[in-house]
Amino acid sequence: MAKKKSDGHRAIAVNRKARHNYFIEDTLEAGIMLTGPEVKSLRLGHCSIGEAFAGDKNGGFYLMNAHITPYFAARQDIQDPYRARKLLLHKKELSRLFGQSQRVGMTMVPLSIYFNDRGIAKVELGIAKGKKQHDKRQTDKDRDWDREKGRVLRDKG
Repeated sequence: MAKKKSDGHRAIAVNRKARHNYFIEDTLEAGIMLTGPEVKSLRLGHCSIGEAFAGDKNGGFYLMNAHITPYFAARQDIQDPYRARKLLLHKKELSRLFGQSQRVGMTMVPLSIYFNDRGIAKVELGIAKGKKQHDKRQTDKDRDWDREKGRVLRDKG
């Protein structure tokens, strides 16, 4: 359900395909504006960010297409699982993201959603450039070679 990140945070949702489909050039942490039932649903681990992305809308950055399952004990008529959720960033980070998102081929991909030490929901965003098919094959070859090299070194000594 929830995995421990290397810096001690509990990861709620991890986008594993992001590093396969994109070259991640830079990462940053952003807060996310949620409603009460969404936070409770996140604490239960009911979230998927496999198809999600971040983009600018009305002068702010929003996390779009992220699925947070409606909390079972809350009113069902007001919960939209795919609604756009505002990302909370400092002005300096916001202007940097606007500049990088305007570059051709760049996109903002959520890498993980987690709760920090104070219990606040955070999103780790990656500023990414899409991989082509031959890049993906080369990455797979490199990973397989590194794995094989580790086996040989471990067996020898």
